[in-house]
Amino acid sequence: MKKVILAAFLTLFLVGCGNEEKQSADSVAGANKEYFKIGDEITLKSVTGSDATIIRTDKGFKLKGSDKILMIDIFATFCDPCKSEAPHLMDFQLNNSDDFFMIGLIHFEDVDNEHILNNFMKPYNAYYFIANGDVNPNDKLVSQILTDINYQRALTIPFKVVYNKDGVTELVTNNENISASPRKYYVGALKTKLLEDDISRMINATK
Repeated sequence: MKKVILAAFLTLFLVGCGNEEKQSADSVAGANKEYFKIGDEITLKSVTGSDATIIRTDKGFKLKGSDKILMIDIFATFCDPCKSEAPHLMDFQLNNSDDFFMIGLIHFEDVDNEHILNNFMKPYNAYYFIANGDVNPNDKLVSQILTDINYQRALTIPFKVVYNKDGVTELVTNNENISASPRKYYVGALKTKLLEDDISRMINATK
C-alpha cells in the first residue's frame, strides 16, 4: 500500500503540477458549457503588450488571419515541469515561426505581469506569447478547451492542445507513453522531439 501511495505522489510531481480545489471547479464548470460561439473573436493581450486574436471554430480555435498551427499551453509560473520545458518551447517557436504559433495561458494562480516576467520569462527565456488571466478570459478558455476534447479528469499542468489551420484539434503523441494511441492533448513536460515530429507531420499534411 505504501508503494502505491509513493508511486502516485511521485507521478504527480514528475509529470505535472496542479491545484486540486481549482481542478475540481474547472472540471464541473467545463462539463457542458459553451463559453464561446462559432465565429467569436477573442483578442488576447500578452504580458509584453502584444495582441493575438483567436477565432472560435466548431469545437476549436484558430489564429485569425493565419494558417499557422496553433498550440495552446495551459501552465503556471510555479510549475517545475513548465519551467523545465520553457526554453525548449521558445527555441521551437523561433525555429518554426512561419508555420507555428504558441499561446501560453496562465492558470491556477493569480499573479501580475511583472511577476510572470521576472519569475518565468526572464529566467527561463520564455518570450513566447503568454496571456495572463488578469485581463484575458483564461479560465473560460481552459474550460472550453477541456469541454471540447471531453476531458474528464482533474487538470494537471502543463497541458497542451494543438489545432490545425482549420481550427480542428489534432491528435498528438501520448507524451507519457509514446507507444500508446495518439490523443488530443499533451500533459506534462513535453519532449521536444515529440513536438517536432507531430508538428512536422501536420505541416506536411497540408502541403
